Amino acid sequence: MGTGPSTRITRRQLPVTPAYAFTDFKAQGQTIDHVLVDIGRTTCFRLSPFNAYIALSRSHGRECIRLLRDFDNDLFLQHPNEDLRIEDNRIERLAEETKKCFSRTD
Repeated sequence: MGTGPSTRITRRQLPVTPAYAFTDFKAQGQTIDHVLVDIGRTTCFRLSPFNAYIALSRSHGRECIRLLRDFDNDLFLQHPNEDLRIEDNRIERLAEETKKCFSRTD
């Protein structure tokens, strides 16, 4: 062929794994073999412990879960909802009052 300039081309291929994504709302009630979860900080909204629980509980066990990036530890240290915390405390008080009422011997 010609004596002109030559170009060398090297093709590289990255492994591609078929996958799909969905929100935690759509994931409710499903069990998935292998889960890649992103519970890292977002700029648009703050994740709640409920969001994290749903995302992390969709697989068969912790061996099947991979986290995409670091997350805020406070996500699991805060109470999920202030109204729920107040209601939990109210129910605990009622339980204690009920125990006292029925443990009295007259």
